[in-house]
Amino acid sequence: MNPAKFQKNINLADARLGSKAIYVTDDWFAAVDRMLQPTPPVWKEGVFDDNGKWMDGWESRRKRFEGYDFTIIRLGVPGAIKGVDIDTSFFTGNFPPSASLEACFCTEGDPADDAQWTEVLSAVSLNGNSQHLHAVNDDRPWTHIRFNIFPDGGVARLKVYGTPYLDWSNIDANQEIDLASSLNGGRALACSDEHFGTMSNILNPDRGINMGDGWETARRRTPGNDWVIIALGHPGEISRIVVDTLHFKGNYPDSCSIQASYVKGGTDEQIETQSLFWKELLPSQKLEMHQEHEFSEQICATGPITHIRLNIFPDGGVSRLRLFGQLSDKKAV
Repeated sequence: MNPAKFQKNINLADARLGSKAIYVTDDWFAAVDRMLQPTPPVWKEGVFDDNGKWMDGWESRRKRFEGYDFTIIRLGVPGAIKGVDIDTSFFTGNFPPSASLEACFCTEGDPADDAQWTEVLSAVSLNGNSQHLHAVNDDRPWTHIRFNIFPDGGVARLKVYGTPYLDWSNIDANQEIDLASSLNGGRALACSDEHFGTMSNILNPDRGINMGDGWETARRRTPGNDWVIIALGHPGEISRIVVDTLHFKGNYPDSCSIQASYVKGGTDEQIETQSLFWKELLPSQKLEMHQEHEFSEQICATGPITHIRLNIFPDGGVSRLRLFGQLSDKKAV
């Protein structure tokens, strides 16, 4: 299945962002928070626990009375939902026939029992051992989701793709903020290769937990270099850059550079080509294995920017990329 356009947004329900189930009607066979893990689901042949077959996901008991099962999830970062991925991998005779998604916005804390829920994805049919991608056309921000399965069963992974919501008016113009962070709306748009690690990983909070929690390309056997294009969460002027090669030892890039631009309109596909001609934000810098590299004096004055292109030479792995700066007075794109 080709990636849907909305999958370029971040997974608001990712456990790494702090997303957590705060209520579930039943998770007898498999704990609900397994469903929010970023790693692909796995099958463990012949593994059982006290309640039955071990499954990588959320699985409720067979329902013997009216009603259906659901879970309420506090999103790690509030945001507008653009698409949903309901993955029933390895659930064959025990998947739900259908599911739906509701959402609410709480200014403080978690929703009360009488909270008003808004349907963002009406009931859709599910198949066993399958991935179900559904686009959502909704610009409203949400803090919590309610995932309903009818009437019971198991789901391996739930991913809720969207754009983080921040009230930029509350951020001081002089405050230094990581404009590339996924928590602040940063998005990885395109890259030359992501054979071993996903490009969006480099924008995640905290430091990487292992090599798989970064972006790593295949060994390059042709001339050139690898690259990734990032859209910042808000236009700004960059004052400090951190390139982290944590866990990458025999496979870190020899060096890196960064280009940047203030992009006005166009498509993500067009940006790929145009990025070749962007101005230099960070000249080529030597990298070392398994460490954070911080650059400030080396940064070129470019004025406000909205996008950057990280070039790595010739290939390899990067754990995290941070682009600290101050907001510009230009409108976000």
